[in-house]
Amino acid sequence: MARSRWFAIAVAVAVACGFGAAHKVFAKGADLAPVGSVAPNFTLPSQEGKPVSLADYKGKWVVLYFYPKDQTSGCTLEAHNFQRDQDKYAALNAVVLGVSLDTVDSHKEFCTKDSLTFKLLADPDHKVVDLYGVPVRSFGPMHVAMRDTFLISPAGKVVKTWEVKDIQGHSEDVLATIQSMK
Repeated sequence: MARSRWFAIAVAVAVACGFGAAHKVFAKGADLAPVGSVAPNFTLPSQEGKPVSLADYKGKWVVLYFYPKDQTSGCTLEAHNFQRDQDKYAALNAVVLGVSLDTVDSHKEFCTKDSLTFKLLADPDHKVVDLYGVPVRSFGPMHVAMRDTFLISPAGKVVKTWEVKDIQGHSEDVLATIQSMK
């Protein structure tokens, strides 16, 4: 019994990170926050347990990326690429904020293990995930956010969204988009 339960959990995490088909998708919002709209403000705790608000970054480009699960292969690759490019984001007056349904403790462990220095925000109650219309996949009691990214301008507007398919090239694509809009 325990073996089949662990297998089911492993399959669910693999599917959530893009390795297969999902059982169920639901989201409270009908669509992703639309391009041209004012980005919904929020406050969530970071891996340090401190509150982080979108309003804290007024006047900067904000890369708000939603991802399924800490310490899974696809999510780790995506986070490492954002980390690798931190100096490039800083040069463009941009910050990266990652959001998942994981807890503050999970984010803290992920950041420590993988030397991540940008903010990961904990949204276990789906508040910001739902606010931005990000779909959530459900695997029994486990829920994971889909991999979506929002580029928010220094004026606070959503200027581009991605339903991320190419994890490897995503950070470079976001950087190129910011550069083209400057």
